[in-house]
Amino acid sequence: MEEGTKAKKTVFVGGIGDDVDENVIYEHFATFGDVIEVQLPSAATNLHQQSEAKHRGFAFVTYSSTSDAQDAIDNMDLNELRGRVIKVNLARPMKTPMQLGGNRAVWESEEWLKQHVKPLDQSGGVQGRNAAKQNAGGELAPAEDGNEVMEE
Repeated sequence: MEEGTKAKKTVFVGGIGDDVDENVIYEHFATFGDVIEVQLPSAATNLHQQSEAKHRGFAFVTYSSTSDAQDAIDNMDLNELRGRVIKVNLARPMKTPMQLGGNRAVWESEEWLKQHVKPLDQSGGVQGRNAAKQNAGGELAPAEDGNEVMEE
């Protein structure tokens, strides 16, 4: 099954309580169609503790058809499950490793630097402009703020 197709058949169920397990999710969501899989991600950070750890407060339910998934969204979104209002919508695919580094500055990447950065004398920066002005025959004099300025 293609990843894009699976995403349209998988719903995200958010806001579930600690007393909800995979069986409860299955029972409530099987009424809308053939449930292929129920995932309840564990809150455990240590693999040895996963059996005793609670879930993270959300689940994923994968249906056999997109229409079943849409029926579940239409009927269960903002409804109550064991005393808590849940949010149900289409699950979004996980971010790729490239997208996970989305908060990193682009210039931290060596590839970006090699492609976009010019040597200082060609970059048009302050030092590059000063070098160009010196080559044009003008002299540089210190300004009041400490930066060099061109004297004519």
